[in-house]
Parts: sequence; C-alpha cells; structure tokens
Amino acid sequence: MTQTITLGISTCPNDTFAFHGLMNQLVDWRGLHFEIELLDIQALNNRLSTQSFDVAKASFHAAILLADDYVVLPSGSALGFGVGPLLLASAPETTPTNPAQRVLCPGLHTTATLLYDLFYGDAADVQHVVFSQIMPQLQNGEADFGVCIHEGRFTWETAGLFLVEDLGTRWERETASPLPLGGIIGRRTLGNDILTAVNRVIHDSLLYGLANPEETLPTMRHHAQEFDDDVLMKHVELYVNDWTVDLGLVGRQAIQELARRTAKGISNKPGDLEVFDG
Repeated sequence: MTQTITLGISTCPNDTFAFHGLMNQLVDWRGLHFEIELLDIQALNNRLSTQSFDVAKASFHAAILLADDYVVLPSGSALGFGVGPLLLASAPETTPTNPAQRVLCPGLHTTATLLYDLFYGDAADVQHVVFSQIMPQLQNGEADFGVCIHEGRFTWETAGLFLVEDLGTRWERETASPLPLGGIIGRRTLGNDILTAVNRVIHDSLLYGLANPEETLPTMRHHAQEFDDDVLMKHVELYVNDWTVDLGLVGRQAIQELARRTAKGISNKPGDLEVFDG
C-alpha cells in the first residue's frame, strides 16, 4: 500500500523552485504519494504546532520548538551568508529604542523574529503580520520598523524604505557561521525508511530545478509576491546553494548554534536540533 505524505511547502520562490520537480511529478516519488499544500511560512509554523503535516518547510525557530516530534531533513534548507532578514525603517537614521515605536515582524515563530528578539529584545512594540504586509505598511507610515524577508530583500530601496541593520550580517559577525533560516522537517513517527525516501525525493527535486532553472519560473511566478523574473532568479541564487542540497557539517553546526543561542536567550527548550541521518 502506498504511503501518503502530507507535505507543506512555503510559497517563497526558493521553495517553489526546489519543489517544482516534486510538485509536478517530474522526479520519482519513490513509492510515496504526496498531498501538497502551499502556505506562508508562519502559517506552516502554526499548522506544524498541531502536527498537521508529516513533512513541511519550517522556520528553524519553529523547528527548535517542535524538536520532540520532528527532525530536520538534510535536503531543502535555506541557510547561507548574505541571506539574513533586514530591519527596515519608514524614516532615515532611526532605530528601535522605545515601546512607542511599532515594529512589524513576519510571524511569532519565524527565524526573522527570533533574530530580532535576540538582538533587540523588547526595545519596541512588536506586532506580527503576514510578511507581504510589512513593506506596504512601512510605506504608508503605519509602522516605524519592519523585519523584511523573501523578495523584499531585493526591492526595499525602490520602495523608498531605509535600512537599519542587516540581521544576517550581525549573525555572521557574531558567530562566523552561515545563517540558518528554515528547513524541511519530518515527523519522527514516519520512521527511518520513509524519512529516507522523502529526503531523496526532495534531493532529486532540487537537482531537477538546478538543472532546469528556466522551467521552474511559471511555478515560482504563480506563488510569488514579486513577478519580475530577474528578482525571482536572484532570490533563488541567494537562497539555494550547496547547503540546500545537503546541510553537511557546516550546516549542521550552524543549526546547532542557532538552537544553543535560542535556548540561552529566549527559550526554555534544549539547545539541540536533530538532523536526520538515515
């Protein structure tokens, strides 16, 4: 009997690029059947908190909180140098310093929010909105600051906004590690054989996308907030790298560093996050 896997995928371009082959059955599903749902990353984090998916993309912040029930798969992660979220402002030469200021973050359990919390704490009033609302609200003067992710990294200047700090650069400076943003996590109860098969399908899908990048553009456009092909491919070039294909030792160490700092700074969860090695 075919094993059905409920799979949650983020709508951001690097994920729709990576999963294009899987979503369109252009790679071997290895005897599995995938029921696929695409959602904003915080929506995925929320659904994972109720174990709504067997396998899904999750912010590494959420993965740390879910570590009792899920493991990180070696393929499909987003981490690297120069990939961090940006703290943007609606006015120049300002920084979060008091509770009267409003800071928009892209979801309670996103890694972007985790970094803001680690670096700025409760310096200002944090409110959580869908990531696609952050830049428009800053442009309209509805907030003072926003933590920007995804395509906004490439478009904030044309939107007339101001850079306060690249949170990824700060992470790199303090840790000398690539910044882990999010990864694919699988339910522990699936067992080694199924988790191995799922990871191989994801790995094959990634390789398919890398070999056929132009073919993935319609899939990315369909789900993206930004429809310019150059911006979409810049997004892929930034967020899809060798660590996406396989975390390797450096990727694993970076994830553990994030888990350790989370445990030390803002969470009572153990400072460890298991990567599946089946």
